[in-house]
Amino acid sequence: MRPEKLFCLIGCLIMVLAPATLPAASLRVKAKSAILMDMTSDRILFSKNPDRPMQPASLTKILSLYIVHEAMKEAKVHPQDRVKVSENASHTGGSRMRLSPGSEVSLEELIKGMSIVSANDASVAVAEYMGGDVETFVEKMNEKARELKMTRSRFQNPNGLPAKNQFTTARDILKLSRAYLRDFPESMKIHSMRTFTFEGNTLRNSNNLLNDCPDVDGLKTGFVGRGGYHIVATAKRGNARLIAVVMGCRNFRTRTREATKLLKAGFRMVDRDALQSGSDEHINEEQEENDEEP
Repeated sequence: MRPEKLFCLIGCLIMVLAPATLPAASLRVKAKSAILMDMTSDRILFSKNPDRPMQPASLTKILSLYIVHEAMKEAKVHPQDRVKVSENASHTGGSRMRLSPGSEVSLEELIKGMSIVSANDASVAVAEYMGGDVETFVEKMNEKARELKMTRSRFQNPNGLPAKNQFTTARDILKLSRAYLRDFPESMKIHSMRTFTFEGNTLRNSNNLLNDCPDVDGLKTGFVGRGGYHIVATAKRGNARLIAVVMGCRNFRTRTREATKLLKAGFRMVDRDALQSGSDEHINEEQEENDEEP
């Protein structure tokens, strides 16, 4: 057989036997960076600029919450502990629970505030309670980040408010989120709550996917002026759990749409993998930065 015919035959066999991939055009993710994992197998299904440095915004709170849940698991602190709110905590800007200085609030309520309404004042109150001061708690955060192999991250505060030399990447946030979900699955009971009532005020969860996307039960949104709109979205269908990290969207609608797009594509792949076991399929890895929304 002539060589060119042999190569043609081999190419045709590869096309027939190889698993189908989703069309690249269907996954033009309009974000500065993104990454998608099948947590069941730890397989990366999609990535776009996953190591691009970004301001973490309120995704920072996942790390703060990791430390809190770890301390509760080790019985160093307890959900019903009363935390005294300092002037410093009560005056923290951005998303808040409107904590009053001098008041005492249970650690459990502060965890809900951080998880559901992204309360910056609650984050500072918790940091002061657990670390003695914010600086000591932030040291614990960076130690934990190193332990989780978040090699391209540095944190300067417990809530993600803009700060010099505070940065992370979508890949590092994925590492953090995977560890958080693995080590503290009970935390999803709080992250999946659509509303939170504190002192008579009912506040809504900023994660729109809880209402708009089936199977989503968490995890955390974020926004900072220079970085844009972020989200860590996780969803469980059957035995499969996906984690999508989307960072640097133009607005919250784009954030919701692109995260939904990734999760739907991921579940389509997982469903196909049930029929085509052992596939090495990957959804169009490493898109270029110019795929961002104009």
